Amino acid sequence: MKKLVIAALSSVFLLSACGGNNANDASGDLEEQTVVGDDIEGATELTFWNFQELHTQFFEDAVIRWNEENPDRPIQLIAETYPYDQMHNNLLLALQSGSGAPDIADIEISQFANYLQGEVQLEALNDVVEPELDDLITSRFDIYAKDGNYYGIDYHVGATVMFYNEEIMNEAGVDIDSIETWDDYVEAGEQVVANTDAVMTTVESDDHFTFWCLISQRGSDYFDENGDVILDNETNVDTLQFIYDLVYEHEIAEIAPGGYHHAEEYYGFMNDGGAASLMMPMWYMGRFLDYMEDLDGKMQIRPLPMWEEGGNRSAGMGGTGTVVTNQTENSELAKDFLAFAKLSEEGNVKLWEILGFDPPRHDVWDSPAMAEDNRFYQYFHDDIFEILHDIRDEINNLNITEQTTNAQQEINSNVMHSVLRDQSRTSQEALEDAAEAIRSRMIE
Repeated sequence: MKKLVIAALSSVFLLSACGGNNANDASGDLEEQTVVGDDIEGATELTFWNFQELHTQFFEDAVIRWNEENPDRPIQLIAETYPYDQMHNNLLLALQSGSGAPDIADIEISQFANYLQGEVQLEALNDVVEPELDDLITSRFDIYAKDGNYYGIDYHVGATVMFYNEEIMNEAGVDIDSIETWDDYVEAGEQVVANTDAVMTTVESDDHFTFWCLISQRGSDYFDENGDVILDNETNVDTLQFIYDLVYEHEIAEIAPGGYHHAEEYYGFMNDGGAASLMMPMWYMGRFLDYMEDLDGKMQIRPLPMWEEGGNRSAGMGGTGTVVTNQTENSELAKDFLAFAKLSEEGNVKLWEILGFDPPRHDVWDSPAMAEDNRFYQYFHDDIFEILHDIRDEINNLNITEQTTNAQQEINSNVMHSVLRDQSRTSQEALEDAAEAIRSRMIE
């Protein structure tokens, strides 16, 4: 195995027009290239594009295990990591032009609909997905489907949970297990503010996770199942008003330092005990381990509070579907390897062990392998998957369309900023303006 860290080649974001079916034909800023299996004679070369180097680490492990278990079908994987926009632009252009695409690629959830328009240039994965569906969280696969065909396999469920700083909550005199509804949560927040130096939570003014999680929990979305814009419906307006009220009416929340929950300022704020809780998907656990080491042993994970008795206590957020492109010369091998890496029981255990993700196979959540001690259990607690089992049927589908990216941009750049930070528009005004902007783009 060898790693080559490549210097910036140019600022061009377009795919080279003269290349063949070779991932190295992409021009632009290649951040890192990893080659696995190059020391095995007769190995078949597969190329893999991604925008997150951590995903390369996961596939490195998968290639090593594949080659050990399949000596008659060895693989040499060339994994290349590019900046987010560049990789998606390059991949879309390569597929549209019919040349230059890799064998396997990651496509982020909000971008995926762009690759399902017209004649899909991806390989259908039904032959490897359908035999496993009974053991999968199917909502995570419906996102990447069209006309009965599955085209992508995710890394995680992305179940949204509440992260509680139990030290602060105990100081405030609040038992986190007594919080069942959002009304309970507001009351607990008032106790936190009255009895500690912390706020109850933070909300994003420059990103979509606070808003999208909550409307999905309530069964709403940006679009309905037919692709029509519902961003400005009553549920969404009411939900955005609730977020506003957390900050300005109940005064138990602050706007996240830096504007969103991935800002460096936010990590420092949270690490210093600035907030007693945080709503984010489970994959955010890795951010705690990487950037908030002072909270080690203090954080507890619980389901989201319900909006009403019997309501959902989670929402599936974020995601990246790994695909096999129709330009591969080794379709069967690529699909079999992808299924081995991300659909098999062992592969799903590795998604947890290596990445700290809640894997799409729910049947592994209570397997002995998942219970083995690791850094995530050490930081949090050891009943994480008992909680996931409890909420696994409370995760709604997301309606992803070719306008999802535009909708998120409206939320990130205009809606949350104008309502929360500037307070220049009401929740209804901001969402109606955003919805109208999206509808206008759909007509163009």
